[in-house]
Amino acid sequence: MNWVKNHKLPAIKAIKYNGRPCLKIKNLWQALHESFNTAQHQQADTSILKEISNKAVFQWSPFSKEEFMSAINKCNNNSTPGLDRLSWKHLKKILKSSTCFDNILNIANTCIDLGHWPSHFKVFTSIIIPKPNKTLYDTPKTFRPIILLNTLGKLIEKVVSERLQFQPLSNNSIYSC
Repeated sequence: MNWVKNHKLPAIKAIKYNGRPCLKIKNLWQALHESFNTAQHQQADTSILKEISNKAVFQWSPFSKEEFMSAINKCNNNSTPGLDRLSWKHLKKILKSSTCFDNILNIANTCIDLGHWPSHFKVFTSIIIPKPNKTLYDTPKTFRPIILLNTLGKLIEKVVSERLQFQPLSNNSIYSC
């Protein structure tokens, strides 16, 4: 991976799963899949949603440049680039152009207005990396998956998340029991 610094690789033996070594790639992927996707087919209890009282719907106002600047300023320039190979550092430079910034703001606002999330923002790649400071890497649990998504989509998600976290408080849409 060209975005990480060279470092000494950890000692790795054949990964064991259910007491057996994964000597074929098919067995390895099955072990990793079963280790990292344990909740994939579990049912969620949605009956709790019926207990939530109805609240007034608040108007979703268009995104502001300040919201985007606040979100992107929190992003680490050294983090792994997205699936589109665009890093936060590059996106920050792109947003210095007012024309580019206005176009990105327009994309975000249009996504909300239309209630549509473009399919290329949904595509991801999962990469499995070793957890640091392990003495031996012979089980799936000594690794962790990271997900690479489209960087622009992640930025819009950050702004939406920030707004969903704080706007309901200012509108008294959330209360404690």
